[in-house]
Amino acid sequence: MDEDTSGAGPAGAVGGDSSRPWQTLASGFEQARAREDSLDRLVEWPAQRALLGDVTGLAVLDAGCGNGAKIAQLAGDGAAASVGVDISGNFIAPPPRVELLEGDLSDLAAVPGLAGRRFDRILFLQSFGYAADPVRALQTAREMLTEDGFILLTRTQPVRYAIERSEQKGTSLGEEYFATESFAYRHRNWDEQVTLTKRPYTMSDLLNTFSAAGLWIEAAVEPQMPAEAAERYPHKQAVMDKYLGILMFKLRPLPGLQPRRDATVVG
Repeated sequence: MDEDTSGAGPAGAVGGDSSRPWQTLASGFEQARAREDSLDRLVEWPAQRALLGDVTGLAVLDAGCGNGAKIAQLAGDGAAASVGVDISGNFIAPPPRVELLEGDLSDLAAVPGLAGRRFDRILFLQSFGYAADPVRALQTAREMLTEDGFILLTRTQPVRYAIERSEQKGTSLGEEYFATESFAYRHRNWDEQVTLTKRPYTMSDLLNTFSAAGLWIEAAVEPQMPAEAAERYPHKQAVMDKYLGILMFKLRPLPGLQPRRDATVVG
């Protein structure tokens, strides 16, 4: 499930940062993302789309797809097969060439309808933090890639959560950045009655996870708000100035690690 960086948010998997509470919050999240001043609309999706490049004729899998709107857009942009997986099951009516499957991104190979399939692009758009075992989740995704495929993974800048916790608790930034205990919070913009948990992480945590999963970083991007949007929505630029925004990684299998040959290319 994608996350608007204007507020800490959940994603589409069981056993990681949140589980069943996300099914309650999914509707509120999608409404927030649809606002014209959503940072997802202004910053995240344009940068994600640029990293993906031309998807014409490709098979794309969105792990933690929310309601499926983004994977549907990729189908409209020419993807030959577009598959979305999310734990919430709150999907749009899928257009042609789009499959929306209810399932846990922690083990994509176990999701009904995905076994033995391969994809040119696999997306974890703000959803990766909700995998029960991050390394295994990425290893499984790596094995589902075609020979020239890659994973597009995005995560909120970890300093952002450290800043929030240090302000709330009166502690130092460094103390909270290197904290290891999960923390609970409620999302004021979606449903304050639902309590969520999140595992803190550092930049080294992310890099070591990629390496342990047999992946290397071909490109890393920290997108910023366009000047026109910053002028139009200064309150959103203020969020970016304070919390640093989002990290995006284009990940490929390390040389010598070949995808499984018993899988079937989707398309």
